[in-house]
Amino acid sequence: MKKIITRCREKTTAYLSHRPKFYALMVGIGIVLFWRGVWHSTDFVHTYFNVYQNNLTVSGSFSPWWDGPLSLVVGIIILYFTGAFISSFIGNELILLGLRGEKKLSQKTEGEVRTEIDSILDIKNNLSDINEKIRELEEKLKNKEVNKKS
Repeated sequence: MKKIITRCREKTTAYLSHRPKFYALMVGIGIVLFWRGVWHSTDFVHTYFNVYQNNLTVSGSFSPWWDGPLSLVVGIIILYFTGAFISSFIGNELILLGLRGEKKLSQKTEGEVRTEIDSILDIKNNLSDINEKIRELEEKLKNKEVNKKS
């Protein structure tokens, strides 16, 4: 059963990845349905405990009890099969930090942050040196081409 669900999710994600606008629409609908389900379920629980338990009356029409949970489940299914369930709520950067085993900025010590900043500056300096060498090589190539034409 798990293999079938995984295969279906992979096919759905592959299909949607070639249609980015439709993919975005489906993920948007999934997110809205998810949060609508959370909202309506919470409203139902609130209404049940505050209105029915205290014999209060509330005017207006109520939606059926299953409206919120159904929206929540449909939203979860859409987000799961589009591959956007985790990234929609956690964010890609947190997932990548976890995979790389890195700490969040708030968990790093001042020394770790300074070391990381120094490393980034070294990388930038090395890139600048590489860019300068590439420019020099391009100029030498241009000079050789001009000399051959002359």
